[in-house]
Amino acid sequence: MSENKSNANENAENSANDCGVTKLNGKHNIYCMTIIGEIEGHSVLPEQSKTTKYEHIIPQLVAIEQSPEIEGLIIILNTVGGDVEAGLAIAELISGMKKPTVSFVLGGGHSIGVPLAVAAKHSFIAPSATMTVHPVRMTGLVIGVPQTMNHFSRMQDRITDFVIKNSKITKKKFLSLMMNTNELVTDVGSVLCGEKAVELGLIDTLGTLGDVMECLNKMIEE
Repeated sequence: MSENKSNANENAENSANDCGVTKLNGKHNIYCMTIIGEIEGHSVLPEQSKTTKYEHIIPQLVAIEQSPEIEGLIIILNTVGGDVEAGLAIAELISGMKKPTVSFVLGGGHSIGVPLAVAAKHSFIAPSATMTVHPVRMTGLVIGVPQTMNHFSRMQDRITDFVIKNSKITKKKFLSLMMNTNELVTDVGSVLCGEKAVELGLIDTLGTLGDVMECLNKMIEE
């Protein structure tokens, strides 16, 4: 049993160290995970699309959490959104980690990128970055029956509840941003710049990469 456990730990460390581990000033081992482009779920997206595959991210998170070498995790977000269930699954794993975690929205954290941003123990956003908040969308065949609307509503509630639980924004304000009809030309929702996202309590801190690393190092040392 001890040999099997040792092999499992070694495999986890190797998986986590494939990419992303950085030692800063000889102090802490920090894993840098990037979530970029569109989050790919159960359907494979076209080759020309820049994607983040959830089947790659999920085992990495598990390996990071149990690796004794890795002390903290930074998640760099620049995403247009993507598969709702895949994105929410990744967000749930991040929020349940015991190790120090910090997220940094750089460029954009749109759609399902919002739950991913707030999932970390502390969230940052760059001054030039934006976040788009809008209701759940669905592509493909939609059957016009009450059950479809109920399914949409339950899915939206799951996302809303997660965001409210993991940030400081109120439910009333978040729903008003989501249902705003005065900002997006052919859509419903709101685009928040970095400063506004912090002001509303959606993101914790406006900052730079230096601020992010300083925060994560302090969390590790504490």
